Amino acid sequence: MQIHAVARLINKTMNWIILIIAGLFEVAFAASLGQAKLATGNKMYFWYACFGITLTISMALLIKATQTLPVGTAYAVWTGIGAVGTVLVGIIVFKDPATFWRLFFITTLICSIIGLKSVSH
Repeated sequence: MQIHAVARLINKTMNWIILIIAGLFEVAFAASLGQAKLATGNKMYFWYACFGITLTISMALLIKATQTLPVGTAYAVWTGIGAVGTVLVGIIVFKDPATFWRLFFITTLICSIIGLKSVSH
C-alpha cells in the first residue's frame, strides 16, 4: 500500500518537472518568433522551423504533465512560466524596456505561480 503512495508521489513530482520544462519550451517558441521577425532569407525559415519544433515539444510535455496534475493549475503554471520567461528574454535579448512596473508585475506573476504550485494537491 505504501509503495503505491510513493510511486504516485514520484510520478506527480516528475510531472511538475516535465511541466517546468514544457514552460521553458514555451519561452523558446516565443523567442523563435521574435528571432524570425528580425531575420531574413533562410534564417527566417530556420527560426520558423525552431518555432514549430519547440511548440510541438512544449505541447507534448504539457499533455504528459496533465496526466497527473490538475489541468487548470498545470495550464496556469505553464503559461506563467512562458510569460515570465518571454518577458525576461525580451528584456535581455531583444532589449525591451525593463521598467519598474514591468518588473513589479513579473514578480507578482512569479509569486502567483509559486502559490498555485503550493496549494495544488
